[in-house]
Amino acid sequence: MPSPLDRARDLLEFIHASPSPFHAVRTAADALQRAGFRRLSERDPWSLSPGDKCFVTRNASALVAFVVGTEPPSSAGFAMTGAHTDSPCPKVKPNPELFRSGVAQLAVEPYGGMLLSTWLDRDLGMSGRVLVERQGGSVVPLLVSLNRPILRIPNLAIHLDREVNTKGVVINQQQHMVPLIGLDRGEGKRRTLREILATELARQGQEAVKPEAILGFDLVLHDAVPGVIGGLDEELIFSPRIDNLACCHASVVALCESSAARPALPHGRLLALWDHEECGSRSAQGAAGPFLRQVIERVLEARGETGPQACARTLVGSFLVSADMAHAVHPNYADRHEPSHAPLLGKGPVVKTNANQSYASDGLTAAHFARVCRDSGVSLQQFVTRSDLPCGSTIGPVTAALTGVRTIDVGGPMLSMHSCRELAAVDDHASMIDAMTALFAAGPGLESEPG
Repeated sequence: MPSPLDRARDLLEFIHASPSPFHAVRTAADALQRAGFRRLSERDPWSLSPGDKCFVTRNASALVAFVVGTEPPSSAGFAMTGAHTDSPCPKVKPNPELFRSGVAQLAVEPYGGMLLSTWLDRDLGMSGRVLVERQGGSVVPLLVSLNRPILRIPNLAIHLDREVNTKGVVINQQQHMVPLIGLDRGEGKRRTLREILATELARQGQEAVKPEAILGFDLVLHDAVPGVIGGLDEELIFSPRIDNLACCHASVVALCESSAARPALPHGRLLALWDHEECGSRSAQGAAGPFLRQVIERVLEARGETGPQACARTLVGSFLVSADMAHAVHPNYADRHEPSHAPLLGKGPVVKTNANQSYASDGLTAAHFARVCRDSGVSLQQFVTRSDLPCGSTIGPVTAALTGVRTIDVGGPMLSMHSCRELAAVDDHASMIDAMTALFAAGPGLESEPG
């Protein structure tokens, strides 16, 4: 069994290989294939048997993987985890080239709830996908990653803003968040982004393309400095994109290890990694889209169960852990936390609850998950936001409302959420993996609801 430190180091490798949602899905797919999972295509018919391990992707930025149970899904249900592949970051605009004040810049717009100031004076890379037209007219997506320091958003010197340390940094997202990519070499020497991407694709050994063959792109900026194990006793994780690649990694590891340890179980096991959570999940590859339900419907059909009743019975008999990171108590801002629901770093996964359904947890789902964790030796913490502060949300309520699946919101405690660089505890990540592995083994818990 890997140690918590081994788990954390594996997480850092996962994060470093996943600077964009497209890379996160590729990294997850590679791990699943190494564990014996078979890739399916949404365009092909599916043939499935009990014990089959498969996965399918959508838009190259979302993924659903599953293990087929030995019993009909309509009677045994699925034990499921869900996470998201995206993180707040600057996203490159379609016409990004800017040349002014002697430097070359790229126009970007904020994606998700960025903590803007944390992106200043950072060594930034650029990653994502490009859409290339080949001879014959076909358009293919290619992943690209300039995972090295090529961009920087410089701060304003204190000499030009003498009140910055007393009144704080005031950032205009249009004016002040434009990164530098180099010096302006003047007319005839300036390079377009498409020229840069074509050069990079060739450098990475993908294929030689002309800049004009690049018809589109989806590119984000990311912290180019790899994450590290920190703390005096190596008990902390300092890294970009812990929210929410830590939960993606935990879900993938748990499903792979669960399927290896117990290949055949009555219930199905499934993980969903969605895109676009940070901007509301409203897309074909987001949790508010039809991806999960369509996969489950296709599994049912391949197992000989058709019709709306089979799908409805499967969904109501399933259980989902919406896995997204949670707020640990900040020692410098302890007054921002609800005193009796204040999770600590290193003390285990956090069940998140909100009376107004910003989280999907309720007494029924919390009871099942608490029993699963108790029986596997995993300690749980509770989080409720202060009553006088607004509450964030997750894929949990979205998925529960769309499918009717019993859902609980759980995450590892962390600090600096939505910062360019975040902080979590080594032991908590290992505990999340243990909790998800235990859920996959225990199943959805099909007890009758109280009358």
